[in-house]
Amino acid sequence: MSGLAEILIKEGFTVSGSDIHRSPITDHLEEKGAKIFYQQTADNITSDIDLVVYTAAISFDTNEEYKEAVKKGIPVMSRAALLGQLMHNYKNAIAVSGTHGKTTTTSMLSQILLEADTDPTISVGGILESIGGNIRVGHSDTFITEACEYTNSFLEFFPKISIILNIEEDHMDFFKDIDDIRKSFRAFAHKLPDYGYLVINGEIDNISYITDGLEADYVTFGVDRSRFNFAADNITHDAFGHDSFDYYKNGVYQDRIQLNVTGDHNVNNALAAIAVADRLNLPMEAVKKGLLSFSGAKRRFEYKGKVHGFTIIDDYAHHPTEIRATLEACKNYPHEELWCIFQPHTYTRTKAFLDDFAKALSLSDHVIITDIYAAREKDTGLVHARDIVDKMSAYDVDVHYISSFEDIEKFILKNCKENDLLITMGAGNVDSIGNSLLKK
Repeated sequence: MSGLAEILIKEGFTVSGSDIHRSPITDHLEEKGAKIFYQQTADNITSDIDLVVYTAAISFDTNEEYKEAVKKGIPVMSRAALLGQLMHNYKNAIAVSGTHGKTTTTSMLSQILLEADTDPTISVGGILESIGGNIRVGHSDTFITEACEYTNSFLEFFPKISIILNIEEDHMDFFKDIDDIRKSFRAFAHKLPDYGYLVINGEIDNISYITDGLEADYVTFGVDRSRFNFAADNITHDAFGHDSFDYYKNGVYQDRIQLNVTGDHNVNNALAAIAVADRLNLPMEAVKKGLLSFSGAKRRFEYKGKVHGFTIIDDYAHHPTEIRATLEACKNYPHEELWCIFQPHTYTRTKAFLDDFAKALSLSDHVIITDIYAAREKDTGLVHARDIVDKMSAYDVDVHYISSFEDIEKFILKNCKENDLLITMGAGNVDSIGNSLLKK
């Protein structure tokens, strides 16, 4: 929402909005000229407003601003619909979708576009240091954004180039099952015009269900040069776990690619970005420089610092697949014992993936589970963070449930040793633990 607000401000619109508390993002928007309210009440919706834009996170039944807009007869539009409308203005509108990796891949491709001097407009789900935030307003015909499947938001988009990184179960408070999710991704792929271009992970199960009947061109990516159009081979790691690999296009060696991020899953993310850069005819030198200059978006395997001799990393992972990929990446990062502080995100996700969370987290030596971060949900009493701890009894892992962040910090300072690696993990506010520890 904040990114769209900034685009509209720079295009000359008068923008107001609300949030539940002040933050660096709201301060930035106020500096740009937005009027921000810190109470979400009906009084914020004045009769001079021409359009009200809302997110998928609000409740139509209880949100006072939404109800007042409808009462006043002011047109309302979802954030996704507005973003889709903006896409019509760009020849190269790029949408990055998938259950995991959207922010990282969008950021990688953004770095490549910047290195190639394409002057892109960028809307990314995390903070990207090279653009000083989550938005960049360019003056070219290239626009890149993340495309989230939750509530089928991405079906409001009108991209010319789309990426599908992976398709797995998530957001089960909205989707019925994996088949329902796959149906949405198929619909997203088929939104492309006949002159469009789809970049899709070749390892997705029954990929033909997604691609059959597609009028647009499509290419696959993955770690098998004999099967996929854009592929990697000979993957190695430096002393900090950063990947490098041989890049192949249609089975032919092209170049050696060095990444500045940790985790083999980022090889696939890089291949997807390379495939789009290839479609745009961007020079290989810009591709290599862009990928090398990307050291990670905020909260994506982000190095925070050291305290008492142990290293603190923070990561946004909140799905079992993401947790597994992040903890696997830790194997290539120098450390003795691995500590993971995990904050489950939403009750529905926690309940749906209890066994998978336990199995993924078992890759750590020590695990601390915090209370569930509710986000948009209310506690139904059907699941508790302790349920993950109970499931982990099947694994040979030191695991603890600790509710208070302050108590977690005390426990870590007492037990985490020199040369250990501590990773705070989750999509809520668990990163504040690392920030606090660094001040000790």
